[in-house]
Order: sequence, then C-alpha cells, then structure tokens
Amino acid sequence: MSIAVTGASGQLGRLVAVGLLDAVDPSEVVLLTRSPDALADLAERGATVRHADFDDPDGLVDAFAGVERMLLISTDMVGSRLDGHRAAIAAAAKAGVTHVAYTSISRPDPANPAGVVPDHAATEEALRDSGVAWTMLRNNLYADMQPQTIGQAAESGSFVTNTGDGATAYVTRADCAAAAVAVLTGSGHENKAYEISGPEALTATDVAALASEIAGRPVEVVLVDDEAYIQGMVDSGLPRPIAGLLASFGTATREGWTGEVSDTVETLTGRAPTPLRDVVLG
Repeated sequence: MSIAVTGASGQLGRLVAVGLLDAVDPSEVVLLTRSPDALADLAERGATVRHADFDDPDGLVDAFAGVERMLLISTDMVGSRLDGHRAAIAAAAKAGVTHVAYTSISRPDPANPAGVVPDHAATEEALRDSGVAWTMLRNNLYADMQPQTIGQAAESGSFVTNTGDGATAYVTRADCAAAAVAVLTGSGHENKAYEISGPEALTATDVAALASEIAGRPVEVVLVDDEAYIQGMVDSGLPRPIAGLLASFGTATREGWTGEVSDTVETLTGRAPTPLRDVVLG
C-alpha cells in the first residue's frame, strides 16, 4: 500500500510524515511538496519525495502515480486555495487514488462565521463528489498557536478577546497528525467525518488562568466586540484582512462552534489528547 501526504514539508505535514515512517515500511510513504530539498532527511529514511504543485494539475497526476491513500492537507492560502484543492482531488481521482483524507475545520457549516469555513466546506463537497472514498479530519483550533497569545496576556496583565463566554477544545498539531496517521494506515474510515479536538473546552477565563500561572499574578479578561478586537490588531500592525480573519475565530467561539469535545483522538490513536495546559506550561 502506498500512502501520500501533500504539503509534507509544512508543520502538520512533517508530523504526519514522521508518524507514517514510524508506522509502515518507509517504501510505502510518498511525500509531496513544492520544496523537496526540505524533506531530504526523510528521503534518507526511505520515503519517496516528489515535487507537487497544486497550480500544476497535469504534474499532480504524475505526482500521485501509484498512490492508494492520500492525506490532502489544506494549504494556508485562505480565500484562494479552493481551486488548488479541487485540482488535487481531481488529479488524485485520475491517478487512481482510492481514499483521500482531508484536513478540514471543526463544524464547517455555512452558518459558522469562521473565515476559513467556505474553503473547507467547498473542498469537502468536491471530495464527496469525486467518486473517491473520503475521510474528513475536522481539526479544532490549534493549541500550538496559543502560547504566544497567552504569554502576551501574562506580560500585560490582561487577556483581550472577542470570544465572550464561548469555549474552544484546542487540539495540538501532534494529536491531529497522530489521528491522520491512524486513518491512513487503518481500515473502516471511509466516508466518515471526524471531529478532532483536545480533551476539554476552555473559556477565556480558563485561558486567563493559565496566563496568571505564568505571570504569578492575576490576569484580567477583557471582553470586546468584534470590531474593537479587529481594530486593536490593526493598531498593533496587522493588516485588516488578517485581523478580520483572526477575529472570525473568536466570533465562532462566542457563537458555540468550537466547543465540542470529542473522543476521536483517543479512539483512533489509543492515547488521550494533550491538554492546552501542557502545551503552555510544559
């Protein structure tokens, strides 16, 4: 069985690649990337590394040659990545790939205000319509992205957020990667959607408490509306479109879209997911 990973030189992709190399014969692992040199160390372990560019559909068919299962990792070009995703799915089907797993987002419903939802929902639709067996890996917000924010709150003494009293079940990239490896190397996952979450849903108060432990003093929660949150990021130097995208995750949290806690990581991998506390405090 040949298993491919797109975006294999990215943060999540590399974790999946290493997990696959530990789980199966390295000769079965195909790593796809626009930067093959970045995966030289994994090629030395026996993986096949191929150049792949979603902007080159014809080349993608060759890149997917001989692959049976594939992980399609969503690219980071929010708002302009859908065509590339669709091209990858079409090329995979043409090349004879029989099962594609896709890294989506938690609850990609049209009513979910998170700015990444349209791309993910449309990619899921394309995958379901492709005729290829699919698995949706709907990853919650990454715990790995929170230490900087929490550290800033600890330093300033206040945690400014637009999440209201909503909660998020933060999950680590490592747990998402382990779940993906389990799906790619296991059986019975065809045409299923999995919510991938951490072990608990945390509110702004919970996050501020972690910042307080770092600071050794109380950290205040400051709740603001979406526009004030966006303006604060713009004032700090972020472009407004990026600030708006980041704020949309807070809106989704406030409206209850990110708080679902699932047992998927433990069910798939046999171990409990990592709490945000461990990521932040070590």
